[in-house]
Formats: sequence, structure tokens, C-alpha cells
Amino acid sequence: MKVDYTRLEVLLKLSSKQQMIDLCQQAFIFRKSSDQDHEFDLIHVAVFQGSADPQALFSLFPNGFHKNLRDLLTKIIIDNMSTWTSEAINTQVSLPKLLDLDWRVDVKTSSDSIARMSVPTCILNLQIQKSAAHVSKSAETENVNVELSKETLDAMLDGLGKIRDQLASVATR
Repeated sequence: MKVDYTRLEVLLKLSSKQQMIDLCQQAFIFRKSSDQDHEFDLIHVAVFQGSADPQALFSLFPNGFHKNLRDLLTKIIIDNMSTWTSEAINTQVSLPKLLDLDWRVDVKTSSDSIARMSVPTCILNLQIQKSAAHVSKSAETENVNVELSKETLDAMLDGLGKIRDQLASVATR
């Protein structure tokens, strides 16, 4: 992504540092809006690079760029880097995320005139966060209830154990 630094110099006309901070934060929030100007592609590039080192951010600016504006933009980017990075990660296209898990064991009973049957089942309540449909909207949460028999639960736990082992082996490499 190429940044047009000449368009950034219009920021010198702002009357306060707070206006600059607010403008940068709004530019990040609405970065994917189709009518967004591209003056703040610099923020996108800086977040993509992920460095909070001032020297690394200074290298994003061309030689001869206004020193005070460069210093102020660098400070704003460093101050907001962790927030913007986590926001960028949370709003990217992804599978739903598990937020919470609750469970209980119920015993289903049934009877006829000859015999009485009692079967234990596990009820899982999963709270899922779906991906946001648009960057300016928050992600929706949904509750999903699942009923599992003992056999199904055993198979699921066996599968989850295999997944855990694979993740552990990948993490130790």
C-alpha cells in the first residue's frame, strides 16, 4: 500500500493535538469504509508492520517530511498500537469464537409398564461470538445448546485429546 504523504501535510492546519488524536482514531475505526479518504493509509501500514519502535516508524516517512508532524503521528501510532492491533485482529474474517462454556449432566428417564430406563446425558451451553459483518459493527453473540449421550461425549473427548496433543507438539517446535 502506497501512502500519499503530501496529503498528510493538511494535518498541520489542525488547531490542537487532541484533534489530531481524534482524527487518527476515527480514521482507524472507519478504515474499511468505502468513502474513507486515504490520508491515513500510514496507520494501516504501521499497524501491519506492528512495530512500536519510533525509529522503525520514522523509516515509514520520506526524507524531508515535516519533523513535528512526523513526531506527533509517530507518538499517536505508538500510543494506540496495542489497541489498534487487537482491534484489527478481532475484526478480521474468521470462524466463530467460543466465549463461554457451561455444562450439566441430566438423567433422562422413561418407563413403560415392564421396565424403567434411565440414561445420563450431557447438556453443553456454548456462547459463540460470530464474526462482525462490517468493521463498524460489533460482533454478535449466540448461545448454542448441545445434548450429548455418554458415547458421543466419549468420542468428542477423545477427539479433543488428540487435538490437544497435536497443538502441544506444534507449540514445542
